[in-house]
Amino acid sequence: MATPASFHHPASPQPAIPGAAAAAVAACAAMAVSYVAVLYAPTALLRLPPPTSLHVFLHRRFLCAAFSSSASLLATASLLRVWSIGDSSVVLAVFGIRRDHLLQAVAIPLLLTSLVYAGSFVARLWLLANSCGGGYEEPEIGWAQRLAHRIRASVGDVMVWRNCVVAPITEELVFRACMVPLLLCGGFKIYNIIFLSPVFFSLGVQLGYTVIFGWYAVFLFTRTGNIVSPIVAHIFCNIMGLPVFSSPQKRGVASVAFLAGSLSFFWLLFPATSPKLYNSRIDQCSCWHGYCRWS
Repeated sequence: MATPASFHHPASPQPAIPGAAAAAVAACAAMAVSYVAVLYAPTALLRLPPPTSLHVFLHRRFLCAAFSSSASLLATASLLRVWSIGDSSVVLAVFGIRRDHLLQAVAIPLLLTSLVYAGSFVARLWLLANSCGGGYEEPEIGWAQRLAHRIRASVGDVMVWRNCVVAPITEELVFRACMVPLLLCGGFKIYNIIFLSPVFFSLGVQLGYTVIFGWYAVFLFTRTGNIVSPIVAHIFCNIMGLPVFSSPQKRGVASVAFLAGSLSFFWLLFPATSPKLYNSRIDQCSCWHGYCRWS
């Protein structure tokens, strides 16, 4: 595969060495398959007894997912030969792991993604208003206590950890932080990577909505150059589920909100992800994620 120095000049779109494109595709496919296969390692390979509870089952999968993502990071670093880079921060930046502009990388993609869920917010606010006006009250328990109780319950809920911590972080590290640099160094153009990378994600997870989200996640990653952006969007989408297009109670309002939010999302998609918001300078940059090519 290509060395870091060979990709420092984004004007060259061709693979650095013959066969780099095929090697990048093969490596991405292997990572996608191994991400799923390793989840079955405790019983199939390690011969551990079947899990006795959901907690044990998911805890094993958490460890397997952490191992798989770590192995993918090491394999990508080896293929790209980033060991030759002396600065550790530059090495981490290859995978989009950066501390600079962190607030922008979290807040702006979160607000942008929430626009698609305008209909969902309307539906949930309607349900909340009905529950508050239905005569059911808990005067002995304040809202702060109820919030603290929900937080404690969430911290102890293994499904919350799966949907909001383990899955978003490990999946984005493997399917975005590792695969995008590999495909870039394989000579693929940015737009091709946006549409190609989620195909590997569908091999590891499932088709349909995950592919659409994959396009968006790769877009965020290449525009911001920070892996935190797709991770935050991934967590938010896992919490919200599928967007609400209409509501039986307030069908018209929810539909209008969804339409307005979606139009606002597409209108702000490029301005809100402008590379200048997430990088101090983009001229003569040696980025791995291609944000210097979007000027």
